[in-house]
Amino acid sequence: MRIHVVDHPLVAHKLTTLRDKRTDSPTFRRLSDELVTLLAYEATRDVRTEQVDIESPVCATTGVKLSHPRPLVVPILRAGLGMLDGMVRLLPTAEVGFLGMIRNEETLKAETYATRMPDDLSGRQVYVLDPMLATGGTLVAAINELIERGADDVTAITLLAAPEGVEVMQRDLAGAPVTVVTASVDERLNEAGYIVPGLGDAGDRMYGTAAG
Repeated sequence: MRIHVVDHPLVAHKLTTLRDKRTDSPTFRRLSDELVTLLAYEATRDVRTEQVDIESPVCATTGVKLSHPRPLVVPILRAGLGMLDGMVRLLPTAEVGFLGMIRNEETLKAETYATRMPDDLSGRQVYVLDPMLATGGTLVAAINELIERGADDVTAITLLAAPEGVEVMQRDLAGAPVTVVTASVDERLNEAGYIVPGLGDAGDRMYGTAAG
């Protein structure tokens, strides 16, 4: 597994505003969307392409297009949905799947409660969207499910990562075809499992809190 921290002034600028507790939900969603597009630019640097012959207004030429099978974008519900538009803006021809993960409060392990994506991902490049790489459990479970379905090139795009989560992924996904692209690896996790300095609960800040 490899991790790529995107070092760019615009990334740092948008991330700073996301961290600010005064940033309201509409602004948070908009900035997340913009930040994801910047991260996606780096994450798709090795997207698979094939040559195609075209006619320009001047002459015949050769260009490239995305290879088949097309890339698959998989947001992890619910917070990953807030990253989807920013990703497909850059990859409009990609297919989209969904993966719902929840932590079992008894085992403390992530479990799948909803899924909508192809059973066979052989030869597919898959981009997983989850705002926070905190403990690493959710992303490890999600990526293992993708690999079990045959994915041979998985990139996880996160707004933030904690060193503890990175360590878990490096341990549990050793040797797997996985890349993590993030805007920052922060200091640590606190006792409640939040990334420090972090930006709080990404899902709540994107969508607000709704009482059941």
